Amino acid sequence: MSAVKRIVSFVALLACSIGMLQAKDYNASFFGIKSNGTTLNTTSIQRAIDYISANGGGKLKFYVGRYLTGTIHMKSNVTLHLEEGAVLLGSTNINDYNVGTPNNALIYAKGVENIGITGKGVIDGQGREVAYNLMDLIHKGIIEDPLDYDRPRNNRPKAIYMRECNNVTIKRITVKNSADWVSVYDQCKDVLVDSITIDSKAFWNNDGIDIVDCQNFKLLNSYVDAADDAICLKSHDASKLNENVEIRNCTARSSANGIKFGTVSAGGYKNIRIINNKVYDTFRSAFTIATPDGGIVENVLVDSLYAYNTGNAIYLRIGARWNKGRKGAIKGVTMQNIYIEVPAEKPDAGYAYEGPVEDNPRNISPASIIGLKGQPIEDIILRNVEIVYPGGSNPNYAFRGVSAKELDAIPEMAEAYPEFSQFKELPAWAFYLRHVDGIQFENVKLIAKEKEYRPAIVMDDVKNASLKQVDYQEPGKKGKKQLVLHNSTLKK
Repeated sequence: MSAVKRIVSFVALLACSIGMLQAKDYNASFFGIKSNGTTLNTTSIQRAIDYISANGGGKLKFYVGRYLTGTIHMKSNVTLHLEEGAVLLGSTNINDYNVGTPNNALIYAKGVENIGITGKGVIDGQGREVAYNLMDLIHKGIIEDPLDYDRPRNNRPKAIYMRECNNVTIKRITVKNSADWVSVYDQCKDVLVDSITIDSKAFWNNDGIDIVDCQNFKLLNSYVDAADDAICLKSHDASKLNENVEIRNCTARSSANGIKFGTVSAGGYKNIRIINNKVYDTFRSAFTIATPDGGIVENVLVDSLYAYNTGNAIYLRIGARWNKGRKGAIKGVTMQNIYIEVPAEKPDAGYAYEGPVEDNPRNISPASIIGLKGQPIEDIILRNVEIVYPGGSNPNYAFRGVSAKELDAIPEMAEAYPEFSQFKELPAWAFYLRHVDGIQFENVKLIAKEKEYRPAIVMDDVKNASLKQVDYQEPGKKGKKQLVLHNSTLKK
């Protein structure tokens, strides 16, 4: 290391050390913040955050009690620390939030660094009450909103929204009852979310964790139970992407998807590791990658995924929805050491906001990997995979045959919302592959509990496919052809 570099490193270390020495802990009561659950503390909390940031940084500590607040803005070098028994309580008055601004939220941060939310306390957005009060003002004409499906499209506050923030730590807290997406990290760098709990089934569109165009993001040891997608990577900016993201040791439950890429996928995803996670009672796919907006997906590893009672196993899809002429791609995805159970019944029945019964009639959908004509999904590995299906599909209820004519009749649906059920009945009970170049099955076990009218695997326009140790288990399958190739080739 040169002398100049050593001096620069020493100065940076010295500045960091000075900052650490200046950082202090401040009790919330020092700033007149009340814990009675009825006093609106928005101004007091904001002044505390501003003061701590301006005076070298530190922790704002909340002890046992209920702290009512509207929107607060995080500032650099400030951590909100919620001790066990402390509840940061979102106001139910929509006017206490930043109504009319994009990404309205209870806790909002933009362009700041070295921030955190820690402790064993709770952030409760009281989202159902907030949403209903917002709807009341919309119906009275006080606030304008299109009310899609009789739900407010705009103005519902998220619990946490952070944009363009660096060095973020979210640890041990519980976040519940958001009126909108629960926690969003948008174009942030160096983020650690560790050992948190999200329990948000308060209203529609309650995505648990949205990771949007972030770099160096770790989501570890966390539990997410959400009305909408539980753990969701998105890409909103065509010039950005999610890169170097790790999701490890998490458990997810959703009335949409468990772990999902998309749906908005303008830029893309690169170097993503999803290790040792569990999904249960989930309406849609345990794991899905959807890139309908021109986004590029590269170098994804899914290892040790265990899913129970989920409506679909795996769904990979390239589309052409809002791509503006750009071609999306999925290349280099390895899925290994996976066990998934798909039930015959609706897997999220009884939850507060169930996924809709849609795209019927159809029997249970297979795992699917579907590109576009001339735009295949490339280089996929399925290794040490076991998927258990209920079987028992009824051709008199919904039918799709495997003749060339019938397979060619399956629509491309390039512009449709990418969802595993979008094609209605598909011709396979375990895997349907279309427009794929390079796929390896290694030690894959496919189990149907009851007899099926469909074959296990159908390949349509699939090149360079390899099947090694593929085991089909189905009652009464003797003599049945379980693999159908249409315009497809297998490696010898």
